[in-house]
Amino acid sequence: MIPSVLPTYTRAPLSFVKGEGSWLIEADGRRFLDLGAGIAVNALGHAHPALVQALNEQAGKLWHVSNLYNIPQQQALADKLVENTFADTVFFTNSGTESCELAVKMARKYWYDKGLPDKTDIITFEGSFHGRSSAGIAAAGSEKMTKGFGPMLPGFIHLPWDDKDALEAAITDTVGAILIEPVQGEGGIRPLPDANLKALRALCDANGILLILDEVQCGMGRTGKLFAHEWAGISPDIMMVAKGIGGGFPLGAVLATEDAASGMTAGTHGSTYGGNPLACAVGAAVMDIVADADFLDGVRARAGLMRQKLEGLVAAHPDVFDCVRGSGLMLGLKCKVTNMDVVNAGYDNLVITVPAADNVIRLLPPLNLSEEEIDEALARLDKAAQSLT
Repeated sequence: MIPSVLPTYTRAPLSFVKGEGSWLIEADGRRFLDLGAGIAVNALGHAHPALVQALNEQAGKLWHVSNLYNIPQQQALADKLVENTFADTVFFTNSGTESCELAVKMARKYWYDKGLPDKTDIITFEGSFHGRSSAGIAAAGSEKMTKGFGPMLPGFIHLPWDDKDALEAAITDTVGAILIEPVQGEGGIRPLPDANLKALRALCDANGILLILDEVQCGMGRTGKLFAHEWAGISPDIMMVAKGIGGGFPLGAVLATEDAASGMTAGTHGSTYGGNPLACAVGAAVMDIVADADFLDGVRARAGLMRQKLEGLVAAHPDVFDCVRGSGLMLGLKCKVTNMDVVNAGYDNLVITVPAADNVIRLLPPLNLSEEEIDEALARLDKAAQSLT
């Protein structure tokens, strides 16, 4: 008999009932150190006082009115994002998947309005993940994502990861955009080198192509900059955001330049819940903290410490781990044993990690975890590794 919750996940036998900062408390009272943060969602940990206050204050006033009306909280958050990024305009969604749908529509509408309706192809890359909607799985293109869900939405060209020659050969008159994650998350924590991202921007400019960045997982301070592309000193035309922007409350966004968004006029897109007062009140509180220069300095310092200690962990357990990779506090351990064995050994030692492709485990802790918690995390990971040798 099928369970009442559709069984599309193989769930760990854990039921968390409370969160405190970087910690999760299981129903039986065990305290787990959370290095997953809800898959890079809880950017400020669990039950952060500023987010709880923002949510409670807004919950006592107004939850939902729809986008038929002006929403002051939405306007305030949009203004903060425009002030702190390349963007001129923002559309709010409920998730990264919804952000992908709009980014694809925006790029295609742009060229339609320019009188080039055949310029619909979007180049994407092996190992990518852009959500589980029809556009998202078509963009990723992997058998794991698409098998059984055909026919696929057309218009995506799938290329090997970071292959300059293949990329240049794929650009034709029908290509309107390139869509890429500056750091692949689900694909195994693979950062695109800054020089390559610069070259990608230059290639788009030379060929009159829009650059769409998916910063759903690597954005909102995760790499030590507000957004990962800032390390390369470039900016996209369109950017997908979600996960950390709501600090745990469902919220996403598409950020764009005025030119890239020029085709999205009244009636071309909508969302019943997107940008609701509750979500945007929390998102504004997140932005006030995460966009602060001192906070980002702290993220970079903690990231450096954590990476150093992870390198030591790899050296201490060469039969379990191969290498550390990633950027900021978006880190991965490539494993020599099966990655789920490491994840499960972590559960046994009360530490949460997240599996990814390429036999990697992801370490995506709250951005404000303490140095003492980093030490404790490494001690627990060390015990987990010892149990596998």
